[in-house]
Amino acid sequence: MTDTTQFATFMLVLLVFWPSYNLALAVFVWWRPKPGGPEVPSRHPLEYWIIIPALNEERVVANTVRSALALDDARTPVQVVVVDDGSDDRTPHVLAEIDDDRLHVLRRTPPEARKGKGEALNHAFAYIRDIAEEAGTVHRTIVGVIDGDGRGEPGMLSEISAYFARRGVGAVQCRVRIHNRTNLLAFLQDLEFSCVVDASQSLRDVLGTVGLGGNGQFVRLSTLMGLGEAPWSACLVEDLELGLRVHLTGQRIRYATHATITQQGLVDVRRLLRQRTRWGQGNLQCLGYVPKLVRAKHVSSFALLEFLQYLLTPWLVAPMTLLITALVGFGFYAQFAGHEIAGFTVDGSNALLALGIWLVALLLPGLIWGLVHRLRHGDEPLWRCLLVSLAYPLFMVLGSVSTLRALYRHFAGRNTWAKTERLAEKEVPVVTAKPVPKIA
Repeated sequence: MTDTTQFATFMLVLLVFWPSYNLALAVFVWWRPKPGGPEVPSRHPLEYWIIIPALNEERVVANTVRSALALDDARTPVQVVVVDDGSDDRTPHVLAEIDDDRLHVLRRTPPEARKGKGEALNHAFAYIRDIAEEAGTVHRTIVGVIDGDGRGEPGMLSEISAYFARRGVGAVQCRVRIHNRTNLLAFLQDLEFSCVVDASQSLRDVLGTVGLGGNGQFVRLSTLMGLGEAPWSACLVEDLELGLRVHLTGQRIRYATHATITQQGLVDVRRLLRQRTRWGQGNLQCLGYVPKLVRAKHVSSFALLEFLQYLLTPWLVAPMTLLITALVGFGFYAQFAGHEIAGFTVDGSNALLALGIWLVALLLPGLIWGLVHRLRHGDEPLWRCLLVSLAYPLFMVLGSVSTLRALYRHFAGRNTWAKTERLAEKEVPVVTAKPVPKIA
């Protein structure tokens, strides 16, 4: 095989792999088994404590608290704990205006406050643990986390309770969507969460490797207590680390395909890059769990590969981005210049054909997920789904840039972050519960 043929083969593999992977993932999520069958009856109703960490959340926290309290019913009684982590805006006043004995507000002040989301969650955990121990309800208490801008879907706790009725389930992660998707950038994030991440988590549910997210995670109180005094750490993605620690205990995390949490999407590119850089850097901080996962006897080979895939992605994306960029530039130069470089040469007459192939490979993944969004959700017009599909490659470029920034910050030892500013919201009316599909 000549050098030119080897080069062409390598480039073809790169071109085919990414669209093929996305197509296979989309087909899997489309044909995954639908929930059905009776719920597993529970001897005692589960008691839910929902933690809402709040730092300067005056614009959104009222809607979040009201939607969390609305999840309460006879089978899923709810208490809400808001951790005001040293807010210096009107957050305390907004919370004081909500008159409900199911709402518990924990006020943290400096120097204890503002040490990260993990510290705020641990503060609420200790409060809930003490109450549950005194009442003797630890075994049936579930702790949920909903971010300051999150809204729980009415009736979602029924599906979550059905998962917790099964032995060996230590945590459940909900599906996430974006509620301000009138903005194109926010719609791209909805496409990511409600289609791509939803498909990936569904596959992980089969493999037993579901990861926890910062919004919409529900964990048994007994599971959290088994992890020590501070279940959540100072890691930049404390949710991912908590999920890994739960898996290492041998308990399973399930993915709720219908129970949905909605949140605000970021509408500013700079803030989005900062968020994704933090996520990438947090992944790097969790690499220390790889040896523990390798040694864990209950982790299967397939599960281990999946864990490694999403832990090592930040390390692989950056060099692969540079490599592919160099190869693309090299290939087009060879085509248009018609010169032989390092044994490679391409006939310039094929340049338009090659360009067409590259465009198909570049645009196909976005078109796949835009179609999935339209068919599965049906809440956006077709033209918007096509528009967001065409913008998806640029969104992926932003992801690559944030990964490179994460690598730089990691090696530079820069771990501090500014709070993401929320967008102002109108008061959202409380919606009554609706039936949630039962699970098998």
